[in-house]
Amino acid sequence: MEADARQETIVAPVEGTAKEPSRVWTDFTNALGSENPVLRLILGMCPTLAVSTSVQNALGMGVAVIFVLVGSNAMVSALRRVIPDQVRIPVYIVIIASFVTVVDLGIAALSPDLYDALGIFIPLIVVNCIILARAEAFAGKNPVGRSIADGLGMGIGFTWALVLLGGIREILGSGTVLGFPVFDKVMIPLLGMHYVPMIAFVLPAGAFLVLGFMVAYFNYRTLGPKKVETTHAH
Repeated sequence: MEADARQETIVAPVEGTAKEPSRVWTDFTNALGSENPVLRLILGMCPTLAVSTSVQNALGMGVAVIFVLVGSNAMVSALRRVIPDQVRIPVYIVIIASFVTVVDLGIAALSPDLYDALGIFIPLIVVNCIILARAEAFAGKNPVGRSIADGLGMGIGFTWALVLLGGIREILGSGTVLGFPVFDKVMIPLLGMHYVPMIAFVLPAGAFLVLGFMVAYFNYRTLGPKKVETTHAH
């Protein structure tokens, strides 16, 4: 019995360390799919609807959010044991604002056109509910490795949903992708006419319409159709 007890104490830590990589991978993949911040959790709707008029704008916002999410999650997780519980939210906001400042200055220096297109929505990343929610709900309670994986997964999940939304709106509303004509390449040789853009898709109404269909389809694919059971009285 004593030998068995000793063996259990030796094996237990090994099993715990073996499970850690799988937990990190699970955190990453869940954020991409089943906990997608845009299509499942319906978070960050303000930048999602406002800047998704084109693929370029969507991609720029997505990369900025990835940087802030990963950086703030890592910092909050590293300091979680020394941050007083009473002031944790103000501290989280200061950490997030620091990374947003880096992003704001970086985009302004590297791509002034993108900076002008995103406008006020870059500083507003500070109050993006996705970032603050992950700092509070995940990074403040988990180690650095898992927090980085969660931030990276959430950021990439936000980005691919935003780019897909921006791509659909740009194609239908402008007939282009990244500024290159899409429909004219086919319609001019075959029909001898230019594509007439559907302007509604680059307006707010178009954003709500496309996002609604995306959310419905994503939930249908991940959750499946509801099975309705009917009972018959005899």
